[in-house]
Amino acid sequence: MTHSTPEAGQGPAVTGQEATVPVPTAAGGGPVSHAIFRLARLHRMLAGQLLRRIGLHPGQELVMMHLWELGPQRQTDLVRLLDSDAATMTRTVRRLEQAGFVRRSPSPTDKRATIIEPTVASQALRREVERIWSRLEDMSTAGLSDDECAAALRTLERLEDNLVQAATDSAGAAEPER
Repeated sequence: MTHSTPEAGQGPAVTGQEATVPVPTAAGGGPVSHAIFRLARLHRMLAGQLLRRIGLHPGQELVMMHLWELGPQRQTDLVRLLDSDAATMTRTVRRLEQAGFVRRSPSPTDKRATIIEPTVASQALRREVERIWSRLEDMSTAGLSDDECAAALRTLERLEDNLVQAATDSAGAAEPER
């Protein structure tokens, strides 16, 4: 595991473990951002290893989770739900369809829209995805108490809220004045 530095260029923070990847001096102004990047990359890598065993790539399980939970959805709604882009979602849905986990059909009410629905075959996949996500959670929170897990979740939610607000603010700032 990599550890943040207390000050740029000062080496790993004292945590009882030596850093496996040094924190670059240029990241000294953003140690939390660097830690988020490393954590997200490692989490996605481990998720990918676990999901590969059932024939999925990271992100595909999230599409399936929404479909299992909400039922058939317009592809544009999946793009919004997952904060994705249309091209990525099209590739994801195509791969899931080729694997037999979803079915695409034209919308009966909007000729421009495509409806994506989970197949019966995907129901067995659901149990495997749930098991993998539980395992990933256990790996991520190993050694943490219930209180520490709750505090970590609150902190992550706060960080997400901050970034959502920053994205909203910067989108508003990019609008031309009228």
